[in-house]
Amino acid sequence: CPGVSVASVGDLETYGLFPDVQDEELRMFTLEAFSRMYGGAAGRDPVMQMLGQTGQDALQGADILRTAPATYSSSVEYGPDTLAQNVKSMSQVFHANIGAKVLYTQHGPFDTHSGELPTHAKLWNEVAGSVGCLMDDLKEHGTENDATILIFSEFGRRIKDNGSGSDHGSAGVAFLIGGAVNGGLYGEYPSLAEAEQIEGDLRSNNDFRSVYTNVLEDWLGLDATPIVNGQFEKFDIFQS
Repeated sequence: CPGVSVASVGDLETYGLFPDVQDEELRMFTLEAFSRMYGGAAGRDPVMQMLGQTGQDALQGADILRTAPATYSSSVEYGPDTLAQNVKSMSQVFHANIGAKVLYTQHGPFDTHSGELPTHAKLWNEVAGSVGCLMDDLKEHGTENDATILIFSEFGRRIKDNGSGSDHGSAGVAFLIGGAVNGGLYGEYPSLAEAEQIEGDLRSNNDFRSVYTNVLEDWLGLDATPIVNGQFEKFDIFQS
C-alpha cells in the first residue's frame, strides 16, 4: 500500500542536507548530485523504487522544512528543556502552512524505578510547561481550533510498588487537548479493588485504539478500520 516518508528532525534550525556548506553554489551542486543518484534508482525494481522515492522525498522535504523558522513569530517563551524546544519546532512547522498534518515528539525516560517521585515531578512539569506554551502559541496565532494535541504513553503502572518504584502495568492514560475538544473524562476511573484487578494491574476501561479511532476519523477524516485493524468505540470528543 502507498506510504509517506516521515522526516526525523533533531534541530529544526540546522535541519537539512549539507546545511554547513556556506557556498550556496557548491551546496546546490552537491544536492543536484544526490538528486541524480536517487533518481537513477527509480523504476529498477520495487526496492530500488522505494529507495529512490524516499531519497527524493528527503531532499524535497529538507528544503521545505528549512523555511519554517524564518516564517514564525511569537511572543511565547518556551522553556530550555528538550521537550519544550521540540514542541516549539512543531509549532513553527505547523504555522508555516507547508502541509504537515501530524507532528510527533517524545519525552522521557519514564523508567524511573527508585527515582520515581522526583523524576515524575520533573518530567510532568516539563510536559505541563510545554503544552501550556503551545496552547498560548496557538491562541496567539488564532489557531487553537485548528490543532489537537494527543498525549499518550504505553508506560502504564502497577498499583503496588516493589520497593524501588513501580513496575510496568497494563492500564495507561491519554489526554486530548485543543480548542475543538469537548473536555471531560471519557470512561470510568478504574477501580483499585483487588477483585477488579488483573494480576495486580488496573483494568482498563477504554481500548486505546478507540482514542486513535476518534482522532483518525473525526479529526483527520480518515477511515480508521484498516489502520487500527478493527472497529472500536466512538466518543463525542470533538465539537461539530
